[in-house]
Amino acid sequence: MSTPEQSPRAVPSGDAAEVEVLRARLEPLLPQAVEDLKDLVRIPSVAFEGYDQEPVRRSAEAVAELLRGAGMAEVEIESVQGGSPAVIGRTPAADGRPTVLLYAHHDVQPTGAVEDWSSAPFEPVERDGRLYGRGAADDKAGVMAHVTALRLVGEELAADGIGVTVFVEGEEEAGSPTFRPFIEAFRDRLAADLIIVADSANWAVGTPALTTSLRGLVDLVVEVRALDHAVHSGLFGGPVLDALTQMSRLLATLHDENGEVAVEGLARAEDPAVEMDEADYRRDAGVVDGAELSGSGPLTARLWTRPALSVIGIDAPSVRDASNTLVPVSRAKVSLRIPPGEDPDSAMQALVAHLERHAPSTATVTVHHGEQGKPFLAREGAPAMDLARESFARAWGTEAVDTGLGGSIPFIADLLEVFPQAEVLVTGVEDPESRAHGIDESLHLGEFARVCLAEALLLRGAGALARDRA
Repeated sequence: MSTPEQSPRAVPSGDAAEVEVLRARLEPLLPQAVEDLKDLVRIPSVAFEGYDQEPVRRSAEAVAELLRGAGMAEVEIESVQGGSPAVIGRTPAADGRPTVLLYAHHDVQPTGAVEDWSSAPFEPVERDGRLYGRGAADDKAGVMAHVTALRLVGEELAADGIGVTVFVEGEEEAGSPTFRPFIEAFRDRLAADLIIVADSANWAVGTPALTTSLRGLVDLVVEVRALDHAVHSGLFGGPVLDALTQMSRLLATLHDENGEVAVEGLARAEDPAVEMDEADYRRDAGVVDGAELSGSGPLTARLWTRPALSVIGIDAPSVRDASNTLVPVSRAKVSLRIPPGEDPDSAMQALVAHLERHAPSTATVTVHHGEQGKPFLAREGAPAMDLARESFARAWGTEAVDTGLGGSIPFIADLLEVFPQAEVLVTGVEDPESRAHGIDESLHLGEFARVCLAEALLLRGAGALARDRA
C-alpha cells in the first residue's frame, strides 16, 4: 500500500547507536531463525475437525523445544478438554517487576487446492526475498519473532527482572473454541501487565503499523427448503421455485444496489484518520480489471469501521453433477464483520431478523446460529502504545501507522476480560502481499527482521514503562 494520507509526526530518534548495536547483534541470528521457521512450516498443523491432529501435537512440541532453546525457565504443553495443545513458556518476573505476555499461534489454515500453489504449501521455498508456505506468515512467523527476540535480549530481560511469558495457541484458525476456558484454567501462569499479540499486519513493506481496532464476527447458516425431495424439473417446475433460486433471492436482499449492507440496526464506527490508495487495494486484493468497488466512503472505513457481509459457502449441486431436477434444499453460510462498538448479540439479532423478514412464503427458512466474536478498540493514551510506536519507528526508520484491521481476533476481548489490568498491543509480521489464508502465503524476510528488532526494543522498554506506572 502507499504511504497513508495523514498528518506527519516526528519520528522518535531514540539512541540510534544503541539500535544499530542491537541490529548488528540480530543479524547473525536471522539465518537460524529462518531455518527454524521453515521447520515449523513443514508441519501441517491444521486444527480443523476432520484433519489429522498428530501434526498439531508435533507442532506444539517443536515450539516448546524452540522456547527451551531460547532460555525460557519453564516450558509446558497444555490443553483443556476438547482443545488443541498450546505451549506456555515462562521466565517469572522478579518481585515488583512487570511481566510481558507474548501471544502467537502454531496452527494453520487448510491449504485449499494444492495444485494452485506455485510450490508445495508445506515445503517452504524462498523466492525474491519472501518465504512461501502455509503458516510462513500466519502465524508461525509470529512464533519465531518471539523466539528470536528472546534469543536477542532474553538475558538482558532476566537481569532486569522483567518476566516474560510466551503463549502459543494451537487452535486459533479453527476459531479458538477453548480459548476462554484455557486462559481461565491457566490464569496464574498467563497473568501479565502487558500482552503483545503478534497476529496482525503492517501497513506496507517498509512501513510498520500498530493495530488499534479490529472488527468482530457474527456468522450463521441459513437453510431454505422448497421440497421434501428432488423432483423432475420438467414435470414439476413452474408452480415451485427450486430452493437454490429462492436462496439466491433471499441472499440478494442483504445488500442494496450499491453494495452497501442492507441489514437494519447495525452500527458504524467513526471513519479512520488514514486512507489508502485504491490502486494499491485493487492490486493487493486481486480485484478483477474493470470491476467497480462496492459501497461508498473511505476505503479504510469500508474495511475497518463499517459492517461487511459475505456469503462464504453454499451447499448446492455442482455444475458437473447437476441433473434436471428441482433442488429441494439449499444451505448458505453468511459471515458478518462488525465494527468496534457493535455488540455481537445485537448484530446476530439484526441479521436473523432481516432473513426472517425477507423469507419467501414459497419455502421454509431456518437459521442456525454460528460463531460470534467481539470487536476490539485499543485504549486511548495507553503508555504501551507510545512505547510500541517508538520501538517500531526505531526499527523501521519511519513512523508507525495506527491502523484498523477488517479481520477479527475475537479472543482479545477474552484477554481483556480475564486480565483487565493488562494493556494489549496488536502487532504482526504480515504485509499486504502475504496472502494469509490464501494460495501462495508468504513472509517478507526483510520485514521479519524488523519485526524481531522492534519486539526486542519493546521488551527492553517494558521495565521503564513499569517504572513510569509506579
